[in-house]
Amino acid sequence: MNVNQIINMIMRIVMRKAINKGIDAGVNRASRGRGQPKAAPPPQPEAQANDGPTQAQVREQRRARRAARQARQAAKNGQE
Repeated sequence: MNVNQIINMIMRIVMRKAINKGIDAGVNRASRGRGQPKAAPPPQPEAQANDGPTQAQVREQRRARRAARQARQAAKNGQE
């Protein structure tokens, strides 16, 4: 190994470390600007009551849609 190869090897190591540090610093700086998303305030009891259908109502609607779909499918199969 001659001196030229050794110098090139050392220069590549130094440049690799310098470039990686620069990239890491840039990424850290870019991500530091964005703050953590703030948590939404807990819903108030009055807002929950008027928010929409309850879980039981949603389940009942799904059950009704499923029954209607099955009835249509049964009627379709009966006609064929």
